[in-house]
Amino acid sequence: MASAAGLTIPREGAGLGDGLSIHDSTEKLNSSAVNRILMEFLVYFGRAVLVFYPVYLTGYLGLSISWVLLCMVMATWWKKNRQWKEARIGTAIDFVDNETHVVNKELQSALQMASWVHFPEVEKVDWVNKVLEQAWPFFGMFMEKLLKQNIQPAIRLSSPALKMFTFTKVHFGHIPLRITGMKAYTHEVDHREVILDLDICYEGDVDIDAEVKPPITAGVKGLKLKGMLRVILEPLIGQAPLVGGVTIFFMRRPTLQINWTGMTNLLDSPAFSSLSEEAIMDVIASLMVLPNRMCVPLIDQVKVDLLRFPLPRGVVRVHLLEARDLLAKDTYMMGLVKGKSDPYVTLRVGNRNFKSKTVKENLHPKWNEVYEFVVHEAPGQELELELFDEDTDKDDFLGSYHLDLGKVKKDIEIDQWFPLDGVQNGEVRLKLQWFSLKTDPSLLRESTDGFACAMLAVYLDNASNLPKDHSEITEHQKHGKHSNEARLTKKRTACPNSFVELSIDKDVKKSKVVYASKDPVWEQGFTFFVHNVKTQQLTVQVKGSEKKNQLGLLNLSLSRLLNASDMTLDQRFQLECSGVNSQIKLKATLRILALEKPPPKIILKPPPQDKQQRPQTNQGGNAPVSTPSANTSSSPALSPNTIPVAHTSSASWVADNQNGSDETWQSHPSPSNMRRYDSRSMLSENSIASSRFDLSEGASYPEYIRRHQGSFGEIQLTVRYATLRNKLIVLVNSCRNLFRFSDNGTDSYVRLYFLPDQSWIHRKRTHVKKRTVNPVFDHKFEFDASLQEAQTRKLDVAVKNGKMFHSRERKDIGMVMIDLSQLDLVKGITEWYELTLPGLKKLS
Repeated sequence: MASAAGLTIPREGAGLGDGLSIHDSTEKLNSSAVNRILMEFLVYFGRAVLVFYPVYLTGYLGLSISWVLLCMVMATWWKKNRQWKEARIGTAIDFVDNETHVVNKELQSALQMASWVHFPEVEKVDWVNKVLEQAWPFFGMFMEKLLKQNIQPAIRLSSPALKMFTFTKVHFGHIPLRITGMKAYTHEVDHREVILDLDICYEGDVDIDAEVKPPITAGVKGLKLKGMLRVILEPLIGQAPLVGGVTIFFMRRPTLQINWTGMTNLLDSPAFSSLSEEAIMDVIASLMVLPNRMCVPLIDQVKVDLLRFPLPRGVVRVHLLEARDLLAKDTYMMGLVKGKSDPYVTLRVGNRNFKSKTVKENLHPKWNEVYEFVVHEAPGQELELELFDEDTDKDDFLGSYHLDLGKVKKDIEIDQWFPLDGVQNGEVRLKLQWFSLKTDPSLLRESTDGFACAMLAVYLDNASNLPKDHSEITEHQKHGKHSNEARLTKKRTACPNSFVELSIDKDVKKSKVVYASKDPVWEQGFTFFVHNVKTQQLTVQVKGSEKKNQLGLLNLSLSRLLNASDMTLDQRFQLECSGVNSQIKLKATLRILALEKPPPKIILKPPPQDKQQRPQTNQGGNAPVSTPSANTSSSPALSPNTIPVAHTSSASWVADNQNGSDETWQSHPSPSNMRRYDSRSMLSENSIASSRFDLSEGASYPEYIRRHQGSFGEIQLTVRYATLRNKLIVLVNSCRNLFRFSDNGTDSYVRLYFLPDQSWIHRKRTHVKKRTVNPVFDHKFEFDASLQEAQTRKLDVAVKNGKMFHSRERKDIGMVMIDLSQLDLVKGITEWYELTLPGLKKLS
């Protein structure tokens, strides 16, 4: 957060590079950073003296080196024993506090429990596994025919070195594929389809042998495959077989392990196994991982192109903004000095992935990069984000986060800090926007920032009468005159091996290769982002796979699609620079990207209460934070005839500002009302004002607080109940964007009361975190209470200014009241809560 003077205030823990502030184009070294560096140097110097002084003393006294070695052995033994003891005690305490989580985690790793055990919406389908077990031998017969009749000829045509490739043995074993859980979607989808998500696990005794070229043999003796398979039954029809077609695909790349035999035994070595399995996964991904699908039409009326490549659900625009509190992976002086990290981010949706730029030596990097992804299934598809520290040898892992894009589709726009998984600390800030696909040309808005304004979906079907090679094209141009090259090519190749290259400007995509066919069938789908519909065009080139010479060309202007019916062209196109009757069949669909308005947030107004009733305070929300102005909470005006509400939704404040009202924060001038709020809002007439909020009679907020427009900050709390120990556990995790009391930040601590216990004896507080507006406490408090009693009480949390000997500054930063009856204490909850100040109101 920048101060009013425009200075960039360094965060706590910032290094030398972060201690520089910019003001009037001059750089100055922050005094706090210098003091911290000097203190670290003194600490390391003291450690060195402590380690080497006994060695000096031993030599000075003329003692044997054996005493030094003995002392080192004893110190090492004591340190290791202490670490083992602390680890055992920590494990025992963690088990007692998190018995359910620990037991489930251990059972999952040891027994590999099915997903239906953990998720109630996932069903156990033993009857399907029994059907698979009964039908598995027939599946093996089908796969044997498929390998020998379809895949074996394709392998032989793919390379001259494999022209004698033969499957000598194909046996899929006796262990069938198992489905460990199934989830059905019926209400969330169209009424004419059913979607099933199957968690599959296959650890089979596959036995496949092949002869590459005598005496070279290859084979597979075992196979492990795990992943989530989606099955779509659509359309549902009113006649047998009730389902028009079945579509099968993996939502994301499955995991694969192969036990090789024969000459391919070399691939089992660590240097080659990942390479071989990755190559096979690429083949599987090209067939069955989104956006690729396997389709089986069950009736003739169903269009295969709609099954194989339906229009995507939408487009997600991901703004990778920044990260904070990342782990420091770079160390110096044999680990004595902790450096920073060189973080970068990888983002993946389906088979489309990006890598961000690398920010050198920064634990709070800022990227401000934008990426666009086509979403084919939502819910289901995930944004997979991973952070790494770039190194010369191996990049260090800094955390990851997976976000279901169905949430983005529901909320339309999200701007939020996401905690990183797999690491102790670290957060990444993302802004995600969901764009719907529209057919209204009036919605077309070309962006000046280089963002896409439309999406083009191309379904490549087939081609007909392709020339054998480029010489046949020149032969037709010479009116039947055969060249020597054409005669030799004619004898050597009867039909071309062809693939298609589609491109819009620099975005180039290639189809699979179809071997030995003048009428190749590809049946593949592709998507492109369009930035200028009027000037850009789709270029389609049919090429031979050997010499990559051009067999045909098609240029399709995108402006034609604007005037076409449903913005779609589905027809055969004559190829240029090709044979006389050479044609290609494809379907091109243009859709306009439209950012819809987010759904309105429902604000529940509290029912009117009598003046003698005790007020109920609302629980703080965990709304995403983008800027302070977008995350502001308001307190309603206090009057003798009204009962104050401690927390109001931020959406209502934004809506009020959008209506044109000019509102500022001011404290209520009536001291009596302040005292009334202090007693009634804390649910007790005996509350101690000085220990809660300093609202004594006649007290008022300073001008800079009353004029502050924006949030006073947020606090993240974890609240859960330990059943075995009969204790309520409250973990104060951290705060963010606190109100800044000085240019160096804020010295803050957190105070808790477990109401109605509010004496000094029951007062809980954390340590003071100095000079930061984003303090991390990680402080755990325990309260003795039964579960039934805890569910009837409330938690009073306040963040206070911890600066010593302050007289003019108020201690209060903000508060939040949590009604424990509204929480699932056994399951536990971790949320961000908005901080508010009592006695403030908005006046027009």
